[in-house]
Amino acid sequence: MPDIICEDCGKRLFHENEDTLKVEEAIHKKFCRKKLGESHSYMHRDSKHNTTFDSEREYDLNGKPILK
Repeated sequence: MPDIICEDCGKRLFHENEDTLKVEEAIHKKFCRKKLGESHSYMHRDSKHNTTFDSEREYDLNGKPILK
């Protein structure tokens, strides 16, 4: 079975279909953490910013906050 090992993080990617493996490799390159323990997120959010972006949907119909 064809496989690829990421040089940055060491993760082994494998798949029976080589075309699918190439797609997985391309996606992994975009989301690779590079080092163990780093964020998985492709978009980085400022940890100081905890307010809701959509103020109309911040609370449900009973007035309880939707997001914790």
